[in-house]
Amino acid sequence: MQAITTVTAFFLAGALGTWIGWRWAFGIIIPFTAVVLLLSLRLKPVPKIPGVKIDWVGVVLAALSIILISVGVNNLNSWGLLPARAAAPFAPLGVSPAPIMVVLGVVGVQLFIAWAQRRQAAQLTPLLALEVIDSPQEQAAVYSMMSIVILGNALTFLVPLYIQMVQGRSSFDTSVAMIPYQLAVFAAAISIVRLFDRLSPRQIARNAFMLASVGMVVLAIVMNNQWGTLPVILGLILVGLGQGSLVTLLFNVLVTASPKELAADVGALRGTVNNLAAGVGTALAGALVVGILSLNIQRGVVDNPNLPPELIQQVNLDNVTFVRNDRLETTLATTTATPEQVAAAVEINAAARLRALKLSFFTMAVLALLVIVPSRRLPGYVPGEVPSLPTPDQ
Repeated sequence: MQAITTVTAFFLAGALGTWIGWRWAFGIIIPFTAVVLLLSLRLKPVPKIPGVKIDWVGVVLAALSIILISVGVNNLNSWGLLPARAAAPFAPLGVSPAPIMVVLGVVGVQLFIAWAQRRQAAQLTPLLALEVIDSPQEQAAVYSMMSIVILGNALTFLVPLYIQMVQGRSSFDTSVAMIPYQLAVFAAAISIVRLFDRLSPRQIARNAFMLASVGMVVLAIVMNNQWGTLPVILGLILVGLGQGSLVTLLFNVLVTASPKELAADVGALRGTVNNLAAGVGTALAGALVVGILSLNIQRGVVDNPNLPPELIQQVNLDNVTFVRNDRLETTLATTTATPEQVAAAVEINAAARLRALKLSFFTMAVLALLVIVPSRRLPGYVPGEVPSLPTPDQ
């Protein structure tokens, strides 16, 4: 269901973004929100469990940790990876606040776990029952789930960036291009259960991560300024098949490893991991590709004899980002650049963008292979012993 919803959202947002502008496209969320609100009034009230109180300390610790990690990762590029940049709101000892926030967020997660253990020892209900992540198999499932969501969101960030910025196509073209990926996620998510009686979770996860890695490599290889349709579809489908398989498999592992009374905790854990990984994946992909782009452009500008230092000083190279060729030409028109120098700058920008995207996809492929290491701790059930569960709502 989630995959079909995502396909519809991509298509509608792309079409409306092309016809009425991407800002107005956000307006379609308003009627959907109103419908969901009205439908929620028909839900059956759930009676309160006697003796259970909300763990407000756990709520605060979890919320602060997620906020710190999300904000820190999202601003790694603009605030600086280590030395603080001019855009940083503050800079203790010249250090960027972005990595500091990420570290504090990780510390907050550890404090949250310690607090939950303390409440359980005192026979109180924690915000999250730690039994759902106390075994190596469950921890491996959580790490793998976070990794594949990060990779999936990195893909959905890099591909539109390439289609719209490098190829100069519209948001509608982007939405159409992403449909094979989303359909592959959906198809794999509902069909992977047929392999549960033949392969162990460990084997399925290993093959799925390898499939995602191969898909990333295919996208990196075929990426050029005349990106063909069939190679693109092949790469997107391979990544989608790997991601869809893992989404169902890892949820199955978490559910079967925990008592039935902790099903709500498993669902909450899955939702939190998905939401956090989605933000982190997009931010990491953005920081990676823009960082590589900045290095490529600075190197290309310095090495090009047609671009004198006087012209370079008129352009802000401290805040390099992805721009289309026409926008770059408009910016250079306000400088003293000659037509030959403008053409040289456009050529450097095009080559730097392409190289940054290729290296980013190759990096994602390597990360997909590295995650195979923790996924080896997933259960190695003998084929046929995996409990049969309904397919989770995707």
